Amino acid sequence: MFVQFSRWGNSLAIRIPAHILRDVGASEGSGAELRVEDGQIVISPRATPPRYTFEELLAGITKDNLHDEQFVGPLVGNEFW
Repeated sequence: MFVQFSRWGNSLAIRIPAHILRDVGASEGSGAELRVEDGQIVISPRATPPRYTFEELLAGITKDNLHDEQFVGPLVGNEFW
């Protein structure tokens, strides 16, 4: 597929058609690795890190991995414990 470079500020940019982004699972705000290989520009989508709910994170706490309370300094406001 032919694409044309366009000016974007001090850089050049290309538009990647929506169907190609969909095929590789990329969307606005997702990341990609950009490199040059044998004189060619290679763009590889970066996997999106998983997102966990608070409940899923809490479910991962066990007696074996629970740490003691951590002292982080004196109270400085209206904290209560």
